[in-house]
Amino acid sequence: MTTIVMKFGGASLATAAQFDAIASLVVRKRQEYANVVTVVSAMGTTTDQLIGLAKEVHPEPPQREYDMLLSVGERISMALLAMAIHKKNHKAVSFTGSQSGIITTCDHTEAKIIDVRPHRLLKSLESDHIVIVAGFQGVSRDGEITTLGRGGSDTTAVALAIALGAEKVEFYKDVPGVFSDDPKTTPEAKSYDRISYDDVLKITAKGAKILHERSVLLAKRHGIPLHVLSFKENEGHSGTLIEHEHSQAVEPLAKFALEAKFDDFGDSQKFCNSDKSADFAPNRNIARGSEGEKIYEMLT
Repeated sequence: MTTIVMKFGGASLATAAQFDAIASLVVRKRQEYANVVTVVSAMGTTTDQLIGLAKEVHPEPPQREYDMLLSVGERISMALLAMAIHKKNHKAVSFTGSQSGIITTCDHTEAKIIDVRPHRLLKSLESDHIVIVAGFQGVSRDGEITTLGRGGSDTTAVALAIALGAEKVEFYKDVPGVFSDDPKTTPEAKSYDRISYDDVLKITAKGAKILHERSVLLAKRHGIPLHVLSFKENEGHSGTLIEHEHSQAVEPLAKFALEAKFDDFGDSQKFCNSDKSADFAPNRNIARGSEGEKIYEMLT
C-alpha cells in the first residue's frame, strides 16, 4: 500500500483559519494514497515566543525543561490539524514524537535520531486513520523528551518516511518550490522543476532556508525523493522534485564541500549510557532486556 509523508511548516499553520485549508489539502491527498502521514511544525512564531518566555523566566534555562517547553508548539499544531480533519468527516489521530517511536540521543535541544519505531502509527494507518505527528521532537533512551534543533521537523519527516517505506516526502512552504535565490527578495531567481540532493545542499549552504541540511543528507543516504511545494492554491507551479542525478547546473560555491555536520542514524553519535554506535535500521529486532526494549515497551 502506498504511503506519503506530508510536512507542513509554521507559515502554513500560522492562523486557526489556515488549519481548515491544510486539512482540505490532506484529505485530497488521502484520495491518492492509501496511507497519509503528516508532520507539523509549531504555528507561525510560536517557537520564538516560547523561547522568549523561557528566557524571561530564566536567562539560562535548564536544558531538560527547555525541551519540555519547546515541544509544546508542535503538539498544539498536531491537535488542531486533527480537529480540522475530523470536521471534514475523516478519521485522524495525532501523536507526539515520543508516541511515534522517534528515539534520540540524550543531547537536549540538539538531539539526533538513532531509531524510529512507528508501531502506533502503523496500527492507526491500518485502521484507516490519517496520522499527524509533532515534528522536532523525540524521546531519549533514558525516556526524556528531546528536541532536534532548528529545522528538526524536516528531519522528522524524512526519518518517518524511511521507517514507513513512504514513496516520498512533500514539504509545503510559502514559496512554490526551490529557487536559485529567495524569490521574495529576488524576483528574477531561477526556479527548478527537478534538482539533485547535492545541488540543494549547495543552495542551502548559501543561506537559503529551503530544507534543513540534516533532512536532505538523510534523504540522500536512503534515496527518499523530496518534493517542495506551496501550500497556497493557484501558485501555477508544480513544485520542485529533489532526488539523485537531476542537476540543473547550480552555480558552484567557492570551496564548497559536502560535509555531514550531522549524521542522523549514523555511527558517530554520542549516545546515552556510553553507547558507541547505533545504525538506523527500520524494523530491527530489539535485544531482550536491552534499553531499547524498555523504550519499545514504553512506546507501545
